[in-house]
Amino acid sequence: ANWRIFAENGWLAASCPEEFGGFGGGAIEAAIIAEQFGRALIIEPWLGCAVLATQTLLASEDAAVKADWLPALAEGGGRLAIAWSEAGSRGMPHIVETRAAAEGDTVRLTGGKTLVLGGAGADAFLVSAREAGGIGLFLVDADAAGLTVTPAPLHDGSIAATLSLDGVPARRLAGDGLAALETGLAHAICALCAELVGGMERAIEISADYLRTRKQFGVTIGSFQSLQHRIADMAAEKELARSMLFAALASIENDDAARRASALSGAKLLVADAARSVCAQAIQLHGGIGMTEECAVGHYFKRAVVAEALFGGRTVHEAHLVAGLWGEVA
Repeated sequence: ANWRIFAENGWLAASCPEEFGGFGGGAIEAAIIAEQFGRALIIEPWLGCAVLATQTLLASEDAAVKADWLPALAEGGGRLAIAWSEAGSRGMPHIVETRAAAEGDTVRLTGGKTLVLGGAGADAFLVSAREAGGIGLFLVDADAAGLTVTPAPLHDGSIAATLSLDGVPARRLAGDGLAALETGLAHAICALCAELVGGMERAIEISADYLRTRKQFGVTIGSFQSLQHRIADMAAEKELARSMLFAALASIENDDAARRASALSGAKLLVADAARSVCAQAIQLHGGIGMTEECAVGHYFKRAVVAEALFGGRTVHEAHLVAGLWGEVA
């Protein structure tokens, strides 16, 4: 029922081209929606199915699969999830152990995938796998023989999936699968950063309201100068994170792949750090009540913790930035 509401409001079609039933938007439109979802702590698989899947498919060179799937994704008639992460990949899409082997006219996949966003309840999967020519993307039906889908609840209340593939029949997408996947991940990182900015903003608002109403020693605690300084610092962190989001969006629109990768790594690092810091301080400003399930600020912190691990953690993006710096020096 929620997914139908998403479709009716155009949230699934916002960044899909008009020729496939979308509204012709891009990363900026997705970021606008993601920021509001971050404020509301939306846990439906919009990021995995409406951003990552749609943009990866758009970046592929397989016209037939695009014609089959993009209209369904835009109207909410089907859900496609991207299975790219593995236990040993640490958030790097080029590290792939899943194998694709040709058997006559059929391609069969063997391996495992973790942290598949939107994978629980998906109708099909785009699976990255290593083949003789490099890394390709393969379309796998959710009910394919040899495929086991295990729901994986995450700390923030959302649900991902783990895939086990044992000789699963698949259809190879035309073109460079790794390049298409990297494009999809770039859009997903921007949307995730926008979601975290929205979450930080709402956590600050909730905290400010609490400081205006909670009384101690006969006065509201918002009158204490040290707490005023604390919330001002939180607001400054949030605005810096928003600026990094804008830089990442500009890079997606204007830069080549190498510069885009550096900009996205910088944004993911700074925004994820800021979100974790701001939401942790929001809990501290609430005191003991901030640790309860009934208090919203704790849930914003949980989302920030999960988001920090998505699409590569700190060490991965620090390595990208260092590599980019060395490349510029050379």
